[in-house]
Amino acid sequence: MFGLPFHDGPECLVFRKDLFDDPQEQNRFHALYGKPLAVPTTWTDFLTVATFFTRPEDNLYGTVFAGYPDGHNAVFDFCIQLWSRGGDLQQGEIPVKLDQPLAVEALDFYRGLFKENRGLHPESANYESVQAGAAFARGEVAMMVNWFGFASWAQIDAASAVQGKVDVAAIPSAEGGMSPSLNVYWLYAIPEGSRHKQLAYDFIRFAVGRQQDKLLTVEGGVGCRYSTWYDSEINQMIPFYNKLAELHDTARTLPRLANWPQIAHIIDETVIAAINSEESSLSLLTKAQKKLNTWIG
Repeated sequence: MFGLPFHDGPECLVFRKDLFDDPQEQNRFHALYGKPLAVPTTWTDFLTVATFFTRPEDNLYGTVFAGYPDGHNAVFDFCIQLWSRGGDLQQGEIPVKLDQPLAVEALDFYRGLFKENRGLHPESANYESVQAGAAFARGEVAMMVNWFGFASWAQIDAASAVQGKVDVAAIPSAEGGMSPSLNVYWLYAIPEGSRHKQLAYDFIRFAVGRQQDKLLTVEGGVGCRYSTWYDSEINQMIPFYNKLAELHDTARTLPRLANWPQIAHIIDETVIAAINSEESSLSLLTKAQKKLNTWIG
C-alpha cells in the first residue's frame, strides 16, 4: 500500500442543464441544425453545441479550456483527445510515443479549438483549470471538460451564478470512439523516513473514514468512498454525485514514469507551440519525440 486517496477527480463533461433543458433554446437549435439539442457525445457535436451557445454580447461562450502553459492542463487535454480517438501514449515497448497518426489528429483538433474561435471562451489561453471552473460558475460557459470537483462546487456554492443548474456527463469521443476520463487524485501517504509511522497511519485511517469522507464532500472536496458517492444527503445536494462510479469505469491515469515531469513539460510545450504557431502538428510532435527519447531511452 502506497497511500490512500482523499480528494478525487475525475474529468468529465460539465454542463448547464438550465440551458440544455430550456424549450426556447431547444426550438432555436432545432431550427438552426435540424436536430434536437442534446448533451454532445462526439467532438463534432461538441463543436456544434459550443458554437450555438456562444453569445459574446451576453458574455456567454460555448466552452472553455485551460490553456495556460503550466505543464499540467494542456497535457491532460492532449491525453484525453488522444484516448478519445482510441489512441494511447504507450506503443509497444515505447512508453510515450507522440509521432503517431492519432496523436496528430488529437493535436490538430485541440489547436483548432483555439485558432478557429468556434465557441471558446476568449480567456482560455490564460486560464488554468481553477480559473476555467470559476468562469463556468460565473455563468460565462455552457459546458466544459474539467474536473468533477468544479461541477459540484458550482452546484452548491452560494456565490455561484449557476447554483442548482449543473449536471455532468461522459466526455465526448471521436465517431465510434470510447468516452475517456482522466483520474488524478490526492493521496495521504507516509514517507519512508517517518519516525511516527503508526501515528501517521492511524490519522490516515481516521481521515479517510466514512464520516470524514462525507464531511470533506459537504465542505467542497470530492470524496473517494462509494458510501459517499451514493449517500442520499449528498445526492440531494448534488443530484449527479452518484455518477462518479460510472465516470470511473473509463477513467485512465497518466504513465507511471519517474521522469514524467520532464516528459509532461515537453508535451505541454508542444501543445502550446501548436496553439501559437502554424507549424504542422506532425512536425511539432516529431520534434517533441526526439526530445522525449533522451528521457525514455
